[in-house]
Amino acid sequence: MAQTDTVIAPSLLAADFARLAEAADAVDGAVDWLHVDVMDNHFVPNLTLGPPVVKALKAATEIPLDCHLMITAPERWAVGYADLGAYNVTFHAEASADPVTLAKQIRAAGSKAGLAIDRDTAVEDYLDLLPEFDTLLIMTIKAGFGGQAFMPEMLDKVRVARSRVETGHLELRIEVDGGIADDTIEAAAEAGADAFVAGTAVYGAADPAEAARRLRARADAVR
Repeated sequence: MAQTDTVIAPSLLAADFARLAEAADAVDGAVDWLHVDVMDNHFVPNLTLGPPVVKALKAATEIPLDCHLMITAPERWAVGYADLGAYNVTFHAEASADPVTLAKQIRAAGSKAGLAIDRDTAVEDYLDLLPEFDTLLIMTIKAGFGGQAFMPEMLDKVRVARSRVETGHLELRIEVDGGIADDTIEAAAEAGADAFVAGTAVYGAADPAEAARRLRARADAVR
């Protein structure tokens, strides 16, 4: 079923890596999750954060951590993020040979399980798996780098997924990631997304908390 509450998840990829605890504090009370982009320079051509940083963040903030694993062989690492206390652990469909088994392992370790679909992947191939997940993350850019332009054509995937969630009476978040800002969040919400990753739109603002609240208001107005 459609989630009634809107989730705003600022991406720490757009924050100052030397001040991540301060970045969390800057949005505390205004956001629902902190989105942690984990990249391994194999699945995507970028290298970012890993388990030690997630462990430190978990100790530094009470905001739930939404870990997005853009890595090869997520079976090796995903459960470890759940063990560290991540609220949600999302891995890419393109990187996993057995997504359902991994989702069960993540849930057994105490986290929500998410499945991510990259720009060039058809969502239809994974619709039957959705009952096994808590979150479906649809990339509205090509995974790997922040600051890319929003691709509105990706919202067709959101609409297809939302239709399956509604007809199947599923309890599933549909999250969008990439180029979410004041001028794009309404279209994503109208398509059926209920969780929104925003990097530059939040951490590039003079007041990140106010930027997050403004994004929420825009999404709520449509939803």
